[in-house]
Order: sequence, then C-alpha cells, then structure tokens
Amino acid sequence: MSYKPITHQQRMLYMQHRNKGQTQTLSAAKAGMSTRTARRLDQAPPDTTPHVRPWRTRHDPLSSVWDSELLPLLQDKPELSGLTLWEYLDDKYPGEYPSCLLRTIQRRVKFFRATQGNAKEAIFRQDVPFGRMGLSDFSHPNDAITLRKEPFAHLLYQFRLASSGWRYAQVIQGGESYSALADGLQNAFSRLGGCPIEHRTDSLSAAFNNASEQEELTRNYKALCEHYGIEASRNNKGVSHENGAIETAHRSLKHRISQGLRLRGSSDFQSIKEYQQFIERCIARLNEQTRNLWQEEMTHLQPLPNSRFMDYTVHSVKVTRSSTIDIKRVTYSVPSRLIGSTLCAHLSHDTLRLYLAQTEVLCLPRVYASKKMRARRIDYRHVINSLAAKPQAFRFSVLRDDLLPNDDYKELWAIVDQQLQSREACKWIVGVLKIASTHTTPDLFGKTLLGQGRNQTLPSLQQLHSQYLPTETQQMEVSQHSLDSYDQFITGAYQQDRRNHELCN
Repeated sequence: MSYKPITHQQRMLYMQHRNKGQTQTLSAAKAGMSTRTARRLDQAPPDTTPHVRPWRTRHDPLSSVWDSELLPLLQDKPELSGLTLWEYLDDKYPGEYPSCLLRTIQRRVKFFRATQGNAKEAIFRQDVPFGRMGLSDFSHPNDAITLRKEPFAHLLYQFRLASSGWRYAQVIQGGESYSALADGLQNAFSRLGGCPIEHRTDSLSAAFNNASEQEELTRNYKALCEHYGIEASRNNKGVSHENGAIETAHRSLKHRISQGLRLRGSSDFQSIKEYQQFIERCIARLNEQTRNLWQEEMTHLQPLPNSRFMDYTVHSVKVTRSSTIDIKRVTYSVPSRLIGSTLCAHLSHDTLRLYLAQTEVLCLPRVYASKKMRARRIDYRHVINSLAAKPQAFRFSVLRDDLLPNDDYKELWAIVDQQLQSREACKWIVGVLKIASTHTTPDLFGKTLLGQGRNQTLPSLQQLHSQYLPTETQQMEVSQHSLDSYDQFITGAYQQDRRNHELCN
C-alpha cells in the first residue's frame, strides 16, 4: 500500500470496528489503512482530537478588502447583510468580485456576528404550575370559509391552559372587542368547569376605537376578572413569544382545520352553527392528546361563580320616524309600534338585544359595517303595514333595495318595473311584500312569482289576494228598527216621557 497520511475519520472508524470485537486486519481494511499502521495505533492510543490546519489551502479572494473595508463596515453597522456588502464591492470594483463570492461573504458575516456581534435575546422556557394560567388570543383562519357560497369574514378566538394544553375555540364575528373576549372566555370557563388563577392576553388596544371607549372597556374587563376571581396580565407589546403557549396553539388548530376541510372536501357551510360544530370536533381531537394532563389540572382550578358576567356593551338608542335605529354605523329596522321610543341596546359580538322598560322587545343578529361603508339590516315585515298604506313611497325610498328580502324579490321588482306602469308596479310589489309577510314560506313564494315573471305571466294583484288572502264573508241579519223611537228622540219626547216615568215612581 502506497504511503498516504491517515485522517482522523479513518482512526475513528478503525477504533469503532475494533471496539465491536473485529480483528485488527479486518478493521484496518474497513478503515482503509495498512495492517502495520493499525498495529501502531493499537500500541499507542490515537489522539481523538480533530487535526486543525494552521495554513490555508487556497488563496483568500477577499484578502485585499475584508480587513480594510468590509470588516470596519460590519463593526460600525452590524445589521448589514452579506448581499449588501457584495453589492458594495461590485459597485466600487466592477467585475473584480464575481457573484460566486456572495456565499463566502455571507459565511464570514455569520461568523462575525457569532463571535463579535451584539448579544441576542434569550428565551426562558416556562414550567407553569397546574391551575395557574390560562391564555386568550384571536387569529385569522388560514382557509377562506363561505356560508351558503358567500364569503364569511370572521376571527377565531382560542383559550388555552398553559400547563395541560386544554383548549377551547369559537367563531367570532367582527373584531377583537370586549364582548367577543368576554363571551369566548366565559364559554371556555363553562366548558372547562372552572377557571385558573391568572388570565393572560396580548394588548387589547386593537378592540378600542377611541379614548373614551378605551376607558370603558378597560373597566369592563377589570370587572369581568373580579367576577371570576382571576388576575389579569398582558405580555409586553410586540413580544409575541411571551404568549408562546397560545401562539403555537394557533398554528396547530389552523393546521387541523385545514386538514379537516380538505378531508371534508368543502369549506362551505350552511350556517355558523354548523361551522362551529366542525371547529369543536377539531378541538376535541386536540384535547384528546392532553387528556391525562388536563384531568389532573381540573383539580387545581377555581370554582365558577353562580352566574355569568355581562358580555355585551350597553347603548341607548331612539327609534326614528323611519322605524330604524343606528348603532356602530349600522342601521337596523324595528317594528313600527316602537317609533319614538328610547330603547336600551345590549350589543354582543353576534346579537343585538333591545329592551323597553327592562323588557326585551326584540333580538336581532348583529351586523358589522366595513371600514369604508355603513351597513343596514332591514326587515320589511317591521314596516309593511305603513308601506301598504302608501305604496308609492317604495320607488324612491332610501331603504328600497333593503326592503326586498332576497335576490329573487329584487329580480322580480326589476321585471315588474318594466312590465307595469310606475304606480302599478309600486302597488304590485308592495302588495306582494304584504302577502309574503303572512306567508309561511316567503322565499318559496318569491321564487314561484319570479318563475312566472320570467315567463311573462305575472298574476294581477287581485288574483294574488284571492289566492293567498282568502276572506270569509259572514252573513249578518240586520233588523230594521221602527222610526217612531227616532222621531221621539229628535223632538225631545223621549226625554219628557223618561221624566214623567221617574215622577210616577
């Protein structure tokens, strides 16, 4: 075998085979060395420290600029990247430092930062005792969800116990408001059957629209924590890893949701309730992985109070003469009998409850306005009696398009407006809405009329009334009184006869 210095790797490989009990000759052959060299290694234990060359094996392509130019730049501005330094050389010395040297510069920048750069922030992993801390946070889903083929903008609220990892999640419409946090947190406590000592969130300033409201919501959140006997804490602004227990939970939940949607074959749901049930199935699978831990943590939780705390904000609104109210840049219609009344509105993240003298008079689903436009929720049944009395007000009404229940009725109005005279068209569509307000299936009623309208066979309003509003005629027997009593009343004889009768008695 020709002479060739053995490497450190050959020495280590030879010793591994020898330690396994193989012969000297076989171990030397597998390590690629002579038997004589192996004999020498056995007689004198080898140095296991890797040999480091004190010399370079190739010319340094940056020898003329690294110490004189690039290193001073890094020392002055450590945030400079390797690409920026190469671009600096390329601009100053065109063509002398090709792009293949970029990786060399990047390695030297990395070595400089590791040996001479600024100290980095270290993360201290936590071991939170059972029952000590729960965390809440909001996040956007990764997948686009639709309700009946319509885009559904929403957030996901998630609560998690820091120690066991038990979690709860629910769909939130709107933003990171106090009502959303209070509703989600109390639902989580109710499902858990207890509450931890401390509740941590990130900054809630995203839920505040102005300074005055910020003070009110802060007071409500403080009262919520006092109601459950928990301590409120927040992580430092912009330091998300302090809430690592909930941030990692977001990733795993959204991954689980994405996989579930792919397995389901569709991200379209018929209702928010169906979507919430889908999320709860995903959560149940995740909680199953931590069953033993959270069952142990259950024994360390605080008991719940007897009642929930308010999860809504209170507003005072007055019903306008148009039978509407305005809350949070959204116009809602209410029954016309409430016109002029001042109502107390309890606005939660998904419902609007209206009270008159502490009695609930109406509950509506909450609607959210976009950042640039107002929103409306108009129910034609609230004002149909007034509209039927003056149907011509329909054509130029500000709420005309909102009074039509769905797209079928809107298309039906466009057809009627072309086929009939202006006055007759308004009278016809208002009459249809009047019938729809009493119909058991108004959507089917509108779809049926639309099919007839497309075939140019719209029934008249009289035909619709006779078909859908049958009136029962009752025969009343009327007896004609004698006119003598009426003559006595006019001439005053009736009063004189009454006085005479009273005197005789």
